[in-house]
Amino acid sequence: MFFYDYKDHPEARVNPSLLWEYDMDHFDFQEMRHIVVQRVVERGWKEDWNAILNLYSLEGVIEAIREIPYLNDKDMHFVSMIFEIPISELKCYGKIRSNPAHWNS
Repeated sequence: MFFYDYKDHPEARVNPSLLWEYDMDHFDFQEMRHIVVQRVVERGWKEDWNAILNLYSLEGVIEAIREIPYLNDKDMHFVSMIFEIPISELKCYGKIRSNPAHWNS
């Protein structure tokens, strides 16, 4: 796994700029797990990945990734490859594929 050493960084924290529109003084990281994981997938650095893996566990992050409603193709394929999740099991894959392309695109 690409993030094999996340347990060596228990001090890692999610960068608050990823969650800029939320009040971090009253932010519930457990309740908002899907939002946090989606933001880290889309824009996070290695420290952010270490933070969510320590906070939610590997299984928790994989479960949250499966439920993310939208990811662009690059991010979708990245998490599928890194976490060995079949792409067809991602919720965002089903949503993207269910929207037919315009006839002249």
